[in-house]
Amino acid sequence: MGNRENYAVFEVTPEIEAYAKLCEENNAIDKELYTRYEVKRGLRDLNGKGVLAGLTNISDVCAKKIIDGEEVPCEGNLYYRGYNIKDLVKGFLEADHFGFEETAYLLLFGELPGSSQLKAFEEVLAERRTLPPTFVRDVIMKAPSRDMMNSLSRSILNLYSYDSKADDTSIPNVLRQCLNLISQFPMLMLYGYHAYNYRRGEDLFIYAPSKELSTAENILMMLRENRTYSKLEARILDMALVLHMDHGGGNNSTFTTHVVTSSGTDTYSTMAAAMASLKGPKHGGANIKVTQMFEDMKNSLKDWTDKEAVENYLEDLLDKKAFDQKGLIYGMGHAVYSVSDPRAEIFKQFVKQLAAEKGYEKEYALYEMVEHMAPEVIARKRKIYKGVNANVDFYSGLVYGMLDLPASLYTPIFATARIVGWSAHRLEELKNVDKIIRPAYKPLTPYKAYIPMGDRG
Repeated sequence: MGNRENYAVFEVTPEIEAYAKLCEENNAIDKELYTRYEVKRGLRDLNGKGVLAGLTNISDVCAKKIIDGEEVPCEGNLYYRGYNIKDLVKGFLEADHFGFEETAYLLLFGELPGSSQLKAFEEVLAERRTLPPTFVRDVIMKAPSRDMMNSLSRSILNLYSYDSKADDTSIPNVLRQCLNLISQFPMLMLYGYHAYNYRRGEDLFIYAPSKELSTAENILMMLRENRTYSKLEARILDMALVLHMDHGGGNNSTFTTHVVTSSGTDTYSTMAAAMASLKGPKHGGANIKVTQMFEDMKNSLKDWTDKEAVENYLEDLLDKKAFDQKGLIYGMGHAVYSVSDPRAEIFKQFVKQLAAEKGYEKEYALYEMVEHMAPEVIARKRKIYKGVNANVDFYSGLVYGMLDLPASLYTPIFATARIVGWSAHRLEELKNVDKIIRPAYKPLTPYKAYIPMGDRG
């Protein structure tokens, strides 16, 4: 069969180029038509407000308040089941315990657990940190992918084959499946990562998770060959998981969860679809883009403290002259928040402390400069309808880098957290809605008479 990378169907041939040109010519739609027909592109209006497509009890993203009868932007807040994320994080940090398991209980079941409830739930998750016999050998170790999100999606879909009740969409069975996946996710992620590295010639080590450790601790333990980590590292990773766990029902991957669930399909297919959404660089993959952008910036600047040089680089980004020529400053701006992203604010409180301990003071200073400077540069160069601020992805990549997490795991770490939110939303959709989600698209092509083959020229 030859080398997979040289397999002929993976090449863009001249014939494919010609077909692609036809695709572009016959799929182009005049942008003005979207305005004429009042199409809410991205299911959002010009101010970033989403089209109301459903109801949820799970989480709320608040970025506006009513003053004198008008909506005005305000400091961003995120609520899980009505509890402010800032209060939740403060609570488990002051109590000196990990927050992932407690917050997962809250999102799935709608209330904060008592100490005995939390202990029992932690035991439920710990018992499910296992994979079917030979799964690692037969699935994960075979044809490992260089992309960990694809590796994870394949593993999730393969778990369907091991589940005798895979298609049962009753609430108890779906909850069982979701709890399994939440518990198994760190193993699927890290074993896939180690398998790919082994194929590249590195040493292979596969560690079983510990029932005594938290989710964050298990991730760090299974990732590192020496199994060691500091308390600070585990606490910050745990906090990152909590901050990424859910973000309203309208974010792309969670909306995907609702859409796919509404079709009546199984849990494994639903989660794989959500994974495909989260992988995108405009969604969960954004933190990798932020770190890549900063690496390019650091390599381009002689002096990281030169404000004029940093400003010029940011302008070059927007003018499509720097980095990936996409015209974007990654990590800046959000579909909902216009004043502040509460997750970024919480992250930032710990970034400076971690930077000092890890010797990243220069990098932190550069990030902070860009955070303050970018909104001004964007306002000068772009017509914007709402404020621009640093989002959670702006600092998360820096934090993961300081935790010595490989870049290929940045988005899977996000998914490890967000699968809790997806699970909660899948259960909510199954409980409350029995209609398949099917929005409308306006056709623009006029009807045509069929042309016989002999008359087509």
